[in-house]
Amino acid sequence: MMGPAHSLSGAAAWLGLGAAFAGAGHAMPWPVLVAGSLICAGAALAPDLDHKSATISRAFGPLSRGLCGVTDKLSHAVYSATRKPGDPRRSGGHRTLTHTWVWAVLIGAGFSTLAVAGGRWAVLGILFVHMVLAVEGLLWRMARVSSDVLVWLLGATSAWILAGVLHQPGNGSHWLFTGPGQEYLWIGLPIVLGALVHDVGDALTVSGCPILWPIPVGRKRWYPVGPPRAIRFRAGSWVELRVLMPAFMLLGGAGCLGALGVW
Repeated sequence: MMGPAHSLSGAAAWLGLGAAFAGAGHAMPWPVLVAGSLICAGAALAPDLDHKSATISRAFGPLSRGLCGVTDKLSHAVYSATRKPGDPRRSGGHRTLTHTWVWAVLIGAGFSTLAVAGGRWAVLGILFVHMVLAVEGLLWRMARVSSDVLVWLLGATSAWILAGVLHQPGNGSHWLFTGPGQEYLWIGLPIVLGALVHDVGDALTVSGCPILWPIPVGRKRWYPVGPPRAIRFRAGSWVELRVLMPAFMLLGGAGCLGALGVW
């Protein structure tokens, strides 16, 4: 799928999870619901860091373009080193390592560790990165006609406000994880969820997605998981734009109402 659909699906997934937690008696404070949905929307773009034309690869100028090149080479190296006889040879790393459940879990765990160790300032940095990506994904039309500096300023302002709100007692820094030293441990959850939702979205397209790696399926370790080919679609097609994106908006709205206890 394309960036806007990925971001919408990420936000909708976190809002839906918020409704599920509310039903289970662990309702998210509203700052966690807002911050988590935006983090998840941004994280849903992150697996495409292995593609030079992706939104995330352009979001932070030379820094993200350089990281994109490194990620592409790393992904290709891992693919080449672990492929089985049934896996085709590849010249690049797109839709390999960063599109697996292993990557999603490792990235989420890494950001959680960073948040716990670094406290509010680390959280501010994590929020900034994901707010910029959320702006790029959710407001893609306006982001494309704006300068990168304006997008960064909007991301920085949003991150600063949210970090301040979350830091206040009872506003969510200890949501779900209440033990000593577990402040902001939850922040990796929307990052994992965003990456997995991205992978599921890509699995619906004609190319499929190797979500299960390194679990082998037949003669392939990088098996492209997906539904029957007859119901797959091409990225950017009318199915994505006219069916899935409106559906994500409706599901997100319903999830938000459920998370806030409206129904």
